[in-house]
Amino acid sequence: MNFLSAENITKSLGLRVLFSNLTFGINQGQKVALIAKNGTGKTTLLKILAGKDSCDAGVVSVRKNIKIAFLDQEPDLPMNKTIFDAVYDAENPLLQTIMNYELALEHPEDSKKLQKAMDQMEAMHAWDYEQRIHQILGQLKIYDLHQEMASLSGGQKKRVAMAMALVQNPDLLIMDEPTNHLDFDMIEWLEEYLETEKMTLLMVTHDRYFLDRVCNQILELDNGTLYSYTGNYSYFLEKKAERELTIAATIDKAKNLFNRELEWMRRQPKARGTKSKARIDSFYETEKIASQRLEDKKVQLDIQMSRLGGKIIELHHLKKSFGEKKMVKDFSYTFKRNERIGIVGVNGAGKSTFLKLLTGDLQPDGGKIVTGETIVFGYYNQDGMKMPEDKRVIEVVKDIAEFIPMTKGKTLTAAGLLERFLFSGDQQYTYVSKLSGGERRRLYLCTLLMKNPNFLILDEPTNDLDIVTLQVLEDFLEEFPGCLLIVSHDRYFMDKLTQHLFIFEGDGVITDFNGNYSEYREYMLLKEESKKAEGKKQKEEVEKPKTEGQKKEETVNVNTAATKARKMTFKEKQEFESIEKEMAQLELRKTEITALFENPSATDDLQKLSQEMEVIVKKLEDKELRWLELSELV
Repeated sequence: MNFLSAENITKSLGLRVLFSNLTFGINQGQKVALIAKNGTGKTTLLKILAGKDSCDAGVVSVRKNIKIAFLDQEPDLPMNKTIFDAVYDAENPLLQTIMNYELALEHPEDSKKLQKAMDQMEAMHAWDYEQRIHQILGQLKIYDLHQEMASLSGGQKKRVAMAMALVQNPDLLIMDEPTNHLDFDMIEWLEEYLETEKMTLLMVTHDRYFLDRVCNQILELDNGTLYSYTGNYSYFLEKKAERELTIAATIDKAKNLFNRELEWMRRQPKARGTKSKARIDSFYETEKIASQRLEDKKVQLDIQMSRLGGKIIELHHLKKSFGEKKMVKDFSYTFKRNERIGIVGVNGAGKSTFLKLLTGDLQPDGGKIVTGETIVFGYYNQDGMKMPEDKRVIEVVKDIAEFIPMTKGKTLTAAGLLERFLFSGDQQYTYVSKLSGGERRRLYLCTLLMKNPNFLILDEPTNDLDIVTLQVLEDFLEEFPGCLLIVSHDRYFMDKLTQHLFIFEGDGVITDFNGNYSEYREYMLLKEESKKAEGKKQKEEVEKPKTEGQKKEETVNVNTAATKARKMTFKEKQEFESIEKEMAQLELRKTEITALFENPSATDDLQKLSQEMEVIVKKLEDKELRWLELSELV
């Protein structure tokens, strides 16, 4: 079933044609990724398909009654609302029903309103949907729903916007760079969610692991032509390479044929019969193919690096706190030449604080930082993206230098440097305000490398960069002879470039892990599985019925066993037995209250029952947790 189709759509930005005469469709169940270079109009195309923008020509058709949700790269959220109001502000009747129920729970004294809300939930079969919404909000770490939108950070706003899109349960979900501002755990949860949910998806992302796991269809916009591949990202790479080889062979064949036919044309045949005219027409078609050039423009990064001395950076018992919150606690490390270190940790764990301590933007509370005299920092961060909007691209570069030193003693003009960063002559005179997100980042990277750094600090460098530029950046960084410190949520990027990791565990604790991110993730999963298996084994041992012979054997060897592992004390055993009885009583009362909810005519005190139910659920959770702790004791 076709959900959406685009026919011959065209869009220009001033004199610049973003795309022309694109035709494609999206069918139910397809999970489609759009891949193209920065500046080719990916974001604009998504907005047109989502109905947030219009095309200059062509038609976009959406199947009747199809519900579309759109996650923008830079979400435009209602700043005058709370998270609760924003998340539940949708035309979806289910969301309206759940919102009414959530509001009724906040005022349980109004029993009639609460009962009405519960009846609506029952009628709409909304209980499972409510649980799903709470799961989404919890996974995205959105807890305080009454927080004002205006008070949120950029990352929090992106997570709220994602929650707003997902809770709508749309037929077609359109997402622009969904992994930006998400930590690793959230990205992996979103991957699993999108992979397992039966939804239709169209997205733009630079996260190659994400593409590989989630998508089953790739659309590539290359030099104005749209190519379609049925398969994931790995399949796309394979088939794209085959396509380019086929095109190259076709051009070579056309060139050979063109040279032969050119001799025939030069003889200017006098005959003008049907065969002759057909051959002339065929000649011009061949000429058209032979004159094609495979455009293989790539960012060239061969700027000279400042000399790196023997001493890099030494950290001695570094400490930093903000009030009661510890960001770095007694951390020591000596950086070595050519090190490639990745930084991993949840948002707020102190990663950005650590980088600012290294560069001197912040001063430590304790300990000291000794920086080598030859160190030249190149610090790629979000603050550096704030370039003057009213300046042209070439003016931004010339403000730093007219001529740039390159490798092997060569120099390059500002215009020549911009050419290497894929800014053509016309684009060099474009105002910064007109650049796409990826083009801004490419320009920022250009200005950063002009300073010839030998210690590169990259804070989320991959956001908004197209995959082609990312591959070139990776190749450059692999050959970069200085030190490299990377904060990134792009797992492929981290795996390819880092040798070991600083793990920010929270409360100021930083540990050094010898390996890349995938190795660290595998280590943590094995550790978690081992812990679960051990807990399960201990629980089975506790619950396993013992024979008389086993009991006698335990009695004989009790002193030996006691030296190997701790058993329950008499008091803990009494508590364990007591908890089981209390849990049974609580479950019984919970069942009774549920029955009263289903038959409200049996009681008038729904408010009191609601409050009692909340207390019972909380007690059950606490007692189950304690029961598990005691059951694991040997």
